[in-house]
Formats: sequence, structure tokens, C-alpha cells
Amino acid sequence: MADQHLTARGAATRGRILDVATREFAEHGIAGARIERIVAAARTNKAQLYAYFGSKEGLFDAIFFGSLERIVNVVPIDATDLADWAVRLYDEYLRRPDLIRLATWARLERRPAGHLVDEAERLDDRKLRAIADAQAAGIVRPGDPFDVMAMVIAMSMAWSPVSNVFAATAEEPPELHDRRRALLHESVRRAVTPG
Repeated sequence: MADQHLTARGAATRGRILDVATREFAEHGIAGARIERIVAAARTNKAQLYAYFGSKEGLFDAIFFGSLERIVNVVPIDATDLADWAVRLYDEYLRRPDLIRLATWARLERRPAGHLVDEAERLDDRKLRAIADAQAAGIVRPGDPFDVMAMVIAMSMAWSPVSNVFAATAEEPPELHDRRRALLHESVRRAVTPG
């Protein structure tokens, strides 16, 4: 159902479903999420959910692709300062740990290898062009732009909710985050700077 055809009440219901389902999928994954819990917490019914999203998979897709767009829009790349971009990604994972958890569930349950999403659904063209331009200008070390981007993103996730060492939270003391940001910034700068 297209958003422009929704009444204010319908848009509010759809929004509640998305909010509740985001938490549900982030916590339980695709297989573990329960439509019954989602509709109960969103104060709606299955018929309404299926009218908006078609299926449980359709609901996950709406949330997952929305989260990818959020990262692109809220944390736009600056290929001339990939270290700063990594720090801004770190901060976004602190603000919205559900975003990285959704991507992890998609990786675990849908695509254990290769790109996380189909070619047509990838949102990294602008990022890859920016990195290639920075490489051509001598600002970023040579190499496949995708590999450079993947490395910087992986470094930014070192303390994210999917870390196998330590998952940071926004509730930790600010000085811990400042130390991590400084280490991340310097590490990424050294990793991507030519020479």
C-alpha cells in the first residue's frame, strides 16, 4: 500500500508497525520474529499488517532497506576524510544499534556470502565513486574502492552490537567513547592514507 494513499490514522498505524517490528526483528531475527507480538504491541491486527507489507518477509524488507537508506542519508560519506566517516558511523551505531543488528540478521539468515543485498538494491554507487575520486586525487590509497569501503565500515563496527569482542552502548562514560573515536580515527587514517 503506497504511503500517499494512507489516511493520517493509517499512516500512524503503519508507523507503529514499523517501529515495533524494527525492535522485534533486531532482537529476534527474521525467523524468530513473531507477527503476533508485533501486531499486539503496535495495537493493530494481522490483516492490517499484511495489507501494508504483504508478508513477514515484506515487513522485514521495508525495515531493512529503510535502515540502509538511513545510514546513507544520516552518515553520508566523505571520501576525503574516511577516518571521520568511520567515527560518524561508530556514533550512529551507538544511537541506533538496531540498524547494525538488522544487517547482521540479514547476513545470517539470507546471504551468508557475497553482497548483503542484490545488485539492484545496493546503495553504495555514490560511496564507491567518491572513494575512486579520492584515490585518483591521491588522498586514499590505491585498491578496489569496494574493498576500501568494506574495510573502513568493518573498522567502524569494532565496538558495535555485532562485535565478537565488546559491544559498546551509549550509556558508557563519554571519555570511553572519546578514546575509541580517537583510536578509530587514527587507525582508519593510517589504513587509507597512501604511502
